[in-house]
Amino acid sequence: MRKYFKPGVFILSTIPFLLIFYKIYFNKLGPEPVKEITHFTGEWTLIFICLTLSMTPLKRLTNLNIWISFRRMLGLFVFFYASLHLLTYIGIDYRFNLEPILDDVLKKKYIFIGFSAWVLLLPLAITSSQMMMKLLKNNWKKLHRLIYVIAIFGALHYIWLSKTIFFRPLVYLVIILVLLALRIKIKNRNVNYG
Repeated sequence: MRKYFKPGVFILSTIPFLLIFYKIYFNKLGPEPVKEITHFTGEWTLIFICLTLSMTPLKRLTNLNIWISFRRMLGLFVFFYASLHLLTYIGIDYRFNLEPILDDVLKKKYIFIGFSAWVLLLPLAITSSQMMMKLLKNNWKKLHRLIYVIAIFGALHYIWLSKTIFFRPLVYLVIILVLLALRIKIKNRNVNYG
């Protein structure tokens, strides 16, 4: 039964991509198609960040190791949706015109922090394989702790982007902070009790 879990999680993780592809293909993106794709991919990036961060607490709460086997895949989907989000912005919105993109990165704090989050994701995606894990040894864990910073950056990107509706972005920030707090609690318990 367990051998079907990973392919099942993979298939479920592709559903947002298939949904946005369907909307693009059948012209169902509404009056602001670029904005719709950007927000959709950005929100799914945050959802996958939350899912990735929840794997370790779920393992601790359920005493089941299976959650950890999904972590790498979910992390790669974070990078996938974040890259779609970035490509929508630089490719569709700005047509790869680097001058206004650079101007945005330097002048708009939500763009700067969002771009910074993607840059930090890049080494995590590159070093996600078992081979890199063995090669980097203890440094691999240190490097992959960047996901905590990326998660905060992602939530701040959404909050600073939202000019009028703050509730939804704040929900993501609260979820991320709770998941990070659970990890701190777990680490402290490990220090105290081995």
